[in-house]
Amino acid sequence: MANIKRRGQATWWGNLLEGKGEVSAASGALDGLAYSFHTRFENEPGTNPEELIAAAHAACFSMAFSATLADKGYSPKRVETHATCVMSPQEGGGFAITEMQLKVRGEVPGLDNETFSQIAHEADGGCPVSNLLRHGLTIKLDAALA
Repeated sequence: MANIKRRGQATWWGNLLEGKGEVSAASGALDGLAYSFHTRFENEPGTNPEELIAAAHAACFSMAFSATLADKGYSPKRVETHATCVMSPQEGGGFAITEMQLKVRGEVPGLDNETFSQIAHEADGGCPVSNLLRHGLTIKLDAALA
């Protein structure tokens, strides 16, 4: 199989505090989505890079977990992952993404809570986004049946 390439693009106008930007994805799923200093640091409506990273991580983990469950002979009815990207102020100024928190809940017939959690932790090792993010931050995983 050939390498898979996915593309995104962002444009920024103006300075950091008063400027604004738009982010798009080649697929069209995101098209001119607004972001700014205020959507990133002050919770105004619009998106921000950390929210997009969290959404990507939740999507990737849900797929990896579903695949791992199937590999072990289980048929998941539903896997729902909520990801929280934690950005912390740094000594000397600036911010850094320091942690990702994954909360996964699911419906998997014939599976107990302990096994669900064990398989979720195993799936984390096969999630490409988890593997990318793991190099530099902590990933906390809370997994339980719904």
